[in-house]
Amino acid sequence: MVADSLQVLFCGINPGLMSAATGHHFARPGNRFWPVLHLSGFTPRLLRPAEQAELPSYGLGITNVVARASARADELSAEEYVEGGRLLAEKVTRLNPRWLAVVGVTAYRAAFGDRAARVGPQQRTFGDTRVWVLPNPSGLNAHWTTATMAEEFARLRVAAEA
Repeated sequence: MVADSLQVLFCGINPGLMSAATGHHFARPGNRFWPVLHLSGFTPRLLRPAEQAELPSYGLGITNVVARASARADELSAEEYVEGGRLLAEKVTRLNPRWLAVVGVTAYRAAFGDRAARVGPQQRTFGDTRVWVLPNPSGLNAHWTTATMAEEFARLRVAAEA
């Protein structure tokens, strides 16, 4: 779900198999994206993946770095990440969201060749679009809890509203 002039364009790594089957981003039940989006204040209620079409009404959009579906992100090649980053940069330049929020620091590093990137705002911009790297909401990411993830998403929300 993308549109022109969004406040935040969220960018996942690539569709998982369930997302590919349903056509809905972050569709796997253990994925924490939708709960974190709500807990951070981006949405007034918890949306289900099937309700992703509501995101533009909140100034939000969603896309992926790599279009190819896989069971796990580690199945993607370095070339797929680099090409995905190139295509994403073109998309962001065309759509001009206020912020691009890449969900997953490892994916951001691979797509844009920035080994030093950390979660948080980045120096890189795409035209007028600022970049923020968020933690990966996959249930496999044990380094972040739902609560700490929501705090980081909320930092971005505050910056996007400023």
